[in-house]
Amino acid sequence: MILALVVVTALAFDFTNGFHDTANAMATSIATKALRPRTAVALSGVLNLIGAFLSVEVALTVTNAVVKIQDKSGAPKAELLAHGGSGLLLIVLAGLVGGIVWNLLTWLVGLPSSSSHALFGGLIGATVAGLGWAGVNWNGDGSKLDGVVGKVLLPAVLSPLIAALVAAGGTWLIFKVTNGIAARFTERGFKWGQIGSASLVSLAHGTNDAQKTMGVITLALIASGDWSDTKNIPLWVKVACALAIALGTYLGGWRIIRTLGKGLTDINPAQGTAAQSGAAAVILASSQLGFALSTTHVATGSVLGSGLGRPGAAVRWAVAGRMVAAWLITLPAAGLIGAAMWWIGHLIGGLAGAVVVFLLLVAASVAMWLRSRTQQVSAENVNDDWDARPDAPVAGHSADTVLAESAVTEPAPVAAAN
Repeated sequence: MILALVVVTALAFDFTNGFHDTANAMATSIATKALRPRTAVALSGVLNLIGAFLSVEVALTVTNAVVKIQDKSGAPKAELLAHGGSGLLLIVLAGLVGGIVWNLLTWLVGLPSSSSHALFGGLIGATVAGLGWAGVNWNGDGSKLDGVVGKVLLPAVLSPLIAALVAAGGTWLIFKVTNGIAARFTERGFKWGQIGSASLVSLAHGTNDAQKTMGVITLALIASGDWSDTKNIPLWVKVACALAIALGTYLGGWRIIRTLGKGLTDINPAQGTAAQSGAAAVILASSQLGFALSTTHVATGSVLGSGLGRPGAAVRWAVAGRMVAAWLITLPAAGLIGAAMWWIGHLIGGLAGAVVVFLLLVAASVAMWLRSRTQQVSAENVNDDWDARPDAPVAGHSADTVLAESAVTEPAPVAAAN
């Protein structure tokens, strides 16, 4: 029963990962109207589904790089696998809850934070709570940069910087080459370029993010004794995770799409092509190396770089600052939630503890969904101007409602709350 709860929760995380990260691939194409919003998310969903089957390197990283599931001899740790593996299963369940709650919270306020770091933060927090600091696989076997440090933390720092540099250089080169050519000859071509590069990002996202949930479910199967191969992933796990992330992607995380497509910088088709091409290159290279990087960090870094590389373009640094702040606190915040969930489940004990943790997740999810209904962002208003007047109604709501929403979040233009 606990294993079943873990699998269901893991697929729920995969689903939230899908709609949370749709913006990474499609925000710029939607912002420049290269693709209609509904068409964009449908295309992204299909390509995420395909990408999930192209590699398993990241999934194996998740299975082996966070929790020390083996002792020095290579055998599974007895304390993790005791009592049907319930110790490890509770750690995985609590970590997943930490990731989902943080994903939904950042979606609610429209911040493109990292689903990957939410997952890893939740798992690390629950592992530390359950096994102590030594239970986390910080640096692999010590002979090379591996584990959490080499596979998660270093890519988190380097990937957005590399993506920003690649996108800035690509954007500058595009405008240099096309200088003097009439816009009517280039805009249509770059919109087609955006569709191609956005498709590549969606494919790359499937090769990286869908596999993280595959790794988590495989970890749970190892704990329960239903799987022992730490070098492969069961086929049914691949299929289930691919479908979950594809469905989530199709749902579309419109709040985050709006922030990334309209809030960071005003994007034209040439910028979008450069940003998405740079993001796809970084994500695909990292997937082959087994780095469980944040596609959100890469995509945001690319969009920021495209703004810096375009002559005369303005970057909204206040919005960028909010994003960076979310990046910095994602891993520890999700870790604290994961640790708290482990303590609750552990104090109650057994199946009852796991059920209580699951019900707390359901309650938090419903509460945030109901809160989101007070000011909706959808395919119909995702492309509204970012710098709207604070008293301008949004998505069919009255000015009073909009002002109330603005006061709850921050004294910025109301569109920023989306």
